[in-house]
Amino acid sequence: MSDAAEIINTVKGEGGVYLPKSIQRNERKARGVIPKLLRLAGQIPFADDLASAYFAARDPLTPIKAKAVLFAAGAYFVMPVDMVPDVLAGLGFTDDATVLATALAVVGMHVKDRHRALARKVLRLPEPLKDAT
Repeated sequence: MSDAAEIINTVKGEGGVYLPKSIQRNERKARGVIPKLLRLAGQIPFADDLASAYFAARDPLTPIKAKAVLFAAGAYFVMPVDMVPDVLAGLGFTDDATVLATALAVVGMHVKDRHRALARKVLRLPEPLKDAT
């Protein structure tokens, strides 16, 4: 998509920032990430990574392109239809994990320690052990 098309297809998001409509649509879908994670946290080994990505996407300091990737990964997680149904034990979240891992490989540098700390707090996970060396 050209820059001109992106400008035309923008909407005013939270905080008065203009976002491409596709990012706003994925942001709306991704709002279901935290409730779904809270329901399934014990079954999903990557719950803290997904929550961290969600909080990074919601951060006003995160660049727009990184937000787009992170919200898309969050939206994929909450979609009721995906490539491998989540109800299949052992396999259900492999496609979600792959999408998240790819998103983090591309824009993971924008997921900061403050996002990880907030994710652990919301999911009621312990702080990681400090290295004693």
